[in-house]
Amino acid sequence: MRKLLIATVVGGLLGATIAPQFSGPLLAQESAEAKTYQQLKLFGDIFDRIRLDYVEEVDDEKLIEAAIDGMLTSLDPHSSYLSPDDAADMRIQTRGAFGGLGIEVTQEDGFVKVVTPMDDTPADLAGMQPGDFITHVDGEGLLGLTLSEAVDLMRGPVGSKIIITVVREGEPEPFDVTIIRDTIKLTAVRDRSIGETVVLRVSTFNDQTYPNLKDGIKTQIEAAGGIENINGFVIDLRNNPGGLLNQAIMVSDAFLEKGEIVSTRGRDPSQADRWNARKGDLAQSKPIVVLINGGSASASEIVAGALQDHRRAIVVGTKSFGKGSVQTVMPIPGDGAMRLTTARYYTPSGRSIQALGVSPDIIVEQPRRAPKEDDTEEDSSRSARSEADLRGSLDNDSLSEKERKQIESERAVAEEAATLREDDFQLSYAIDLLKGLSKIQTGN
Repeated sequence: MRKLLIATVVGGLLGATIAPQFSGPLLAQESAEAKTYQQLKLFGDIFDRIRLDYVEEVDDEKLIEAAIDGMLTSLDPHSSYLSPDDAADMRIQTRGAFGGLGIEVTQEDGFVKVVTPMDDTPADLAGMQPGDFITHVDGEGLLGLTLSEAVDLMRGPVGSKIIITVVREGEPEPFDVTIIRDTIKLTAVRDRSIGETVVLRVSTFNDQTYPNLKDGIKTQIEAAGGIENINGFVIDLRNNPGGLLNQAIMVSDAFLEKGEIVSTRGRDPSQADRWNARKGDLAQSKPIVVLINGGSASASEIVAGALQDHRRAIVVGTKSFGKGSVQTVMPIPGDGAMRLTTARYYTPSGRSIQALGVSPDIIVEQPRRAPKEDDTEEDSSRSARSEADLRGSLDNDSLSEKERKQIESERAVAEEAATLREDDFQLSYAIDLLKGLSKIQTGN
């Protein structure tokens, strides 16, 4: 208080002397404000002219909403106006259930680009892929529309059909994809075990993500008969478009004992935020591999970046999407809202992911499945035959029943791993990596 008082007094005493020095900037400020008011008057004049002279009668409310949305979308691809219906839909989405296609999109050079289809949604089942460009919806071109307008065209009643035209890298011509709209019920985290490895597929970050993750880890540890029977965890963040910041922080905290998780910095330095991990590691120090790809965005990148910077996990896959900004949803009069980019987030090492993405420690591309030549039933049966199938073959008398069962069990695991390489090479690589790490740790 004393310092503030002194500063005020000094300012008052020097006011007559220094006033001329500030006259220039003050005049410039006044001039800028006057120009702003002129522009606002211009907006009002154009609005009135549209209402009076447009060829058809216009809806004032829709016109104003379009102007607001245009103002926000001109800032960046993630700022937008949310009508009362859109705001309600967004609140539902964060709870994990909503109607639609199940597709996360952004806008790039005026085109609608798929960030990722969500797991087991109509878009996913129809074969949509990250990086696809949507050019038409039911024959209507999207070029020149705002992202909100394009999304509105893709919305519709549950059970209705939509035909979208897709341009995909590697395909010579655009092609149509037919999708039936459905109620999207997202399971935030799916858990399973492959051999001694626990796989946690995190598809989104909504209110259920951390509870699902915690329960899934507990279930798999109990099923394995204890943590000592698990060699590590795979956190699969591929094609995860992100979601709630607080959930990303909680998921990161689940595997960290201490240290910074993420920080955010906006326009005002005094409003910077920082989140630190609390003691407790749900994986109990077991090795972790995080899987990412070009569809991993926002909250996914926070988790991958935090675990990577703390050397708590090996990140495998391909470069992530690169959305390193934070949006704040602000309610506005009339039950609507605006989504405004208010900050950038930074990983514990201080790096921004914006437009750069998270670079994996080990780059592993997911190869496209090559078409296989059709084998005849005869060829298949011939290749599957072994000594044990031959009539009159001798039994192996050197093994006990317990040893025989162990060999058969190990063989089944190996066959499952081989099948997995065909279905999901990146996941198979992550599991093999954990097997190697566990052998190094145990000396086996």
